[in-house]
Amino acid sequence: MSVAYAESGTALHEVYEVLGQYFDALHHSDAEALATIFHPGAVYATATEGPLLRLSMDEYLPIVAARESPASRGELRTDAIESIELAGPVTALARVRCSIGPKH
Repeated sequence: MSVAYAESGTALHEVYEVLGQYFDALHHSDAEALATIFHPGAVYATATEGPLLRLSMDEYLPIVAARESPASRGELRTDAIESIELAGPVTALARVRCSIGPKH
């Protein structure tokens, strides 16, 4: 096994761990935990409920904090990792699926 391959395996494992923390934070509406996971310049983007919604972390995190947590409503978790691409030594693109019941 090459060193580069071993390092990419470690990086991939680390991404899986962070995604687990991300799913936990969403399930518990824990904006403080999400703030430690996301890069400050990250963008939340989704088009699942109509036109493209694009929010900065400063816009997105208060929405999560104000939302009743799926855990408190007894919702089952349906999160899944669809794919992960390592784009460099410190960058990854993860496509994930996470459904949260009523958000309002």
